[in-house]
Amino acid sequence: MTEALTLSRSLMLAHTKKPLTESITICLTGPVRRKEELLNKIADTGFSVREDSASVPWREALNVSQQDLPGAFLAGARFREGLTQEQLAAATGIPRRHISEMENNKRPIGKKNARKLAEALHVDPRVFLSA
Repeated sequence: MTEALTLSRSLMLAHTKKPLTESITICLTGPVRRKEELLNKIADTGFSVREDSASVPWREALNVSQQDLPGAFLAGARFREGLTQEQLAAATGIPRRHISEMENNKRPIGKKNARKLAEALHVDPRVFLSA
């Protein structure tokens, strides 16, 4: 069973005495019988727990289909590494135009290019290959 929970923690700002609330959302998968035990442990750390049934899977929220994932992963990994398409092209030997086409899902990445990209972007090459 998968449950979406929102955890929030109130922090006091010394100079204003107003609470600052940070919220994070986590998705839990596991036995329902252990749910209360986990919630109690979370509460012991200072977080309050609110069950949120309005959560949406990220693929649905961002409208990313299974076939678009390799291009999205490529663009995301490149952005994370702070590289331009030109810099990635120089590092991998793959033409910049091809990298653009791969990011926009107009060109398949392929195993050979997946290995080159994975090495340059410090990721597992399987993330660039369609399931």
